[in-house]
Order: sequence, then C-alpha cells, then structure tokens
Amino acid sequence: MSDWQKTDWRQKPRVQMPEYIDQGTLLKVEGQLSKYPPLVFAGEARNLKAKLAAASRGEAFLLQGGDCAESFDQFTADGIRDTFKVLLQMAMVLTFGAKVPVVKLGRMAGQFAKPRSAPTEVQNGVELPSYRGDIINELAFTPEARIPDPKKMLQAYTQSAATLNLLRAFSTGGYADMHQVHSWTLGFTEGEKATQYRQMAQRINDALDFMSAAGIGSDTAQELRTVDFFISHEALLLEYEEALTRLDSTSGKWLAGSGHLIWIGDRTRQPDGAHVEFCKGVQNPIGLKCGPSTSVEDLKVLMEKLNPQNEAGRLTLIARFGAGSVGDHLPRLINAVKEEGANVLWTCDAMHGNTIKSSTGYKTRPFDSVLREVREFFAIHSSEGTIPGGVHFEMTGQDVTECTGGVREVTEEDLSDRYHTACDPRLNASQSLELAFLVAEELVMHRESQKRQSAVSL
Repeated sequence: MSDWQKTDWRQKPRVQMPEYIDQGTLLKVEGQLSKYPPLVFAGEARNLKAKLAAASRGEAFLLQGGDCAESFDQFTADGIRDTFKVLLQMAMVLTFGAKVPVVKLGRMAGQFAKPRSAPTEVQNGVELPSYRGDIINELAFTPEARIPDPKKMLQAYTQSAATLNLLRAFSTGGYADMHQVHSWTLGFTEGEKATQYRQMAQRINDALDFMSAAGIGSDTAQELRTVDFFISHEALLLEYEEALTRLDSTSGKWLAGSGHLIWIGDRTRQPDGAHVEFCKGVQNPIGLKCGPSTSVEDLKVLMEKLNPQNEAGRLTLIARFGAGSVGDHLPRLINAVKEEGANVLWTCDAMHGNTIKSSTGYKTRPFDSVLREVREFFAIHSSEGTIPGGVHFEMTGQDVTECTGGVREVTEEDLSDRYHTACDPRLNASQSLELAFLVAEELVMHRESQKRQSAVSL
C-alpha cells in the first residue's frame, strides 16, 4: 500500500458519518488532533496481530468486550476499573477452563461513534437527527444537542488518553497480578457459577503457591503479575481516524493511532466505500462485521482489499447473525473463506443480532439468545472443521439491568431499575462471568470434537 494516503477515503462514498456545518472549526480540530501524540504505537499493533494469528490457528482465544458506546458524562475511574476487572475474570475462566492463552481486547478508549438505522428519529411528533455518539452530538432530544460538533473529537481524544493511561497502569502496575485472583470476584458471590468460580480461583492459587514453594517459575514471575491489554473501536468517524494516523518510522507503513484494532461495521462495509478505503491502508489488525446481508461475493472482495498479502492475524471476521440464524449464513461465508484460502480469525458477536424491544418498552437482549448464538457458532465450526477463535460482547462492570436472564434472573420488569446505557443494552458483571464459564465449556467440547475427528481420520 505504498501509494495509499490517509486522505484517500475522502474520494469515496461515505455513509453513517455527520455533515459538519462549521467547516472552519472542523479543519481547526483536525489540525489540532494531527499534532497530538498517537494513542497506540506500531509495536503494540504488531504484537496484537501476532496474538490474533495464534488465535486463528486455535493456539489462543480472543475475548473482546466493553461498552456499546462510551459516554462523556459516565466517565469514571471506577467504571474503567470494574470493566477491566470483569474482563480479567472472564479471561481467567477461559484460560483455566480451555487451557489456551486469552487475548484481551477492550471496546474501550475510543468507542464513541455509533451507526444508526435511520438518520432521524421521532419523539412525540418531533423529528430530529439521530444521536450518533458523544464524539459527534449529544443524547438530549433538542435541536441544539443533535447538531454535530467537531470539538467533541478533542474531548473524545482526551478521555481515550486518560482511559488508556489507567488501563496501562492496571495492566502492568500489579492490579492484574494473578495472585490477587480472589479479589476479582466483583460481587459474583451467589449461585452455582459463583461457587464454581471460587473453586477455580482456589485451584489457581494452590498451583501458584506450589510453584512458589518449589522455586518454579521465578523467571516468569513478571508474566503472572502483568497482562497485555489492547483497545479497539469501530472506525466510524473517519475525520478523527485520519487525524490520528501516523507514518511508522520503523516499517514505513501507516498506523491508525486511535486504537490497536479498528473494525468496519455491518453498515459501512461497502467494498468501494470510504471506510474500507481507509482501513485497507493502515497496518493495524482490522475487524470486519459480517451480518445476514453479507454476500459471498462481497466477502471475497473485502478479504482481498483488506488483506491482500493474506497475512495471519490481520483480518478478524466478526459474525453477527442472531440466534436461530447462524446456520443460515455462517456456513456459506466459511466456505467462501475456504475457497479463497484466506487467513482469517473467526469470532462471534452474539449481541447485535439479538436486540429486541421488551414489553416494558426498553431495548434488551435475552441472555438465553446470546448464549444460543454462541453455541450455534461453535457447533457450525465443529461441523465445518474450522476454528472458532473468539467472542465479542457488549458488557460493563457495572451492576446494570439491561439484558434479561442470567443467574440473577433479570426480568423485563427489572430493566428500569438500572438501565444506564446511552445506546444498546449491555451484559452486567455477573452475566458476563456466567457467559465466560459457558464459552469455556463450548471450547472444551470443540477441542474434544476435534480430537475425535482426528482419531477417525487416522
């Protein structure tokens, strides 16, 4: 991509992006951002790419999770800590249960912009532009609040930098020490799964104590106290992405400095569109959402555009079909990948295809539907002989009531208690951890199925 320039997307059709009224302010903001330090660095992106390549071979597993859409007014250190803590819990359960390293990737420090199903919305007979995330406009239903404001990009950058600073401190400063596993329960203290978690935590502690007493692992002690934690978001607002894109002096390649991995949404994956044009030119790992409308032809074109060198770890296909529909779509896309001989990492977004409107008027996602889609995803990969390499969840460390079901049996009547999302419903801490146990079980069953198939073929 030596002839690619970070401005090339401006010549392509754009969708799901705001039309800024104040072009002068927009240019000023872009100029400011272009002088700011990047949030991430090329070596980190290459490290993530290597880990994703391992996941694509079944040698690791990707856990991607975090907020539906980060907000300015709910930004707190405690909120960051709690989400980070739940992701560590989930990763520990997956690692211990499935016996593979887990790649930890947050939907954090940049997940501000949201695509919308319609450009406008109507409330009480009044029609206004849709809310597109705090980086673009405001949630309040007033004409002034819904005007796209380019200065919000500066606030998004500042919050992302502060979030990433705290995440790096947590990752390397001792908070993620595996020896502190008992302190990671985060209120998940009741029910069968909680007992299972505490037993697992005790077994890990016993193993660590034995290693310490036997003098084993002194050279890997640092690895037990720290974790690699990466950030990701949907690359939706391309003015922001372009302004933070830098030329890496080591490799001579462009890097999207806004996040380690950026993804293209199901609504912005047009092969000749602006978002694909931008993402094809940066060296970061790229995610591509694949929904029911993804055609085999488009997928083949997109794989060639986004990963022309067929590099392992470069392209993650994020399947999002909805419970009961995975079998209608995933096999044909898997076959397309096989036909092209493409190196991809398959992950399951079990959230976006399972949003419903409850009887009480709230958008929600039934836990059972989320789990069903995960199970269908694993079952199809087992039957196709391919690798289910990861999961992608919208979740939070807060004790919210936004998704129904789970061990605490959140009902539709409970949704109004703590429904705090600015956009889509998220799994709470206990639902997230419960799901990790269930995903670990699926991983174990998948590996046992692979062993049986190998034995038969021999």
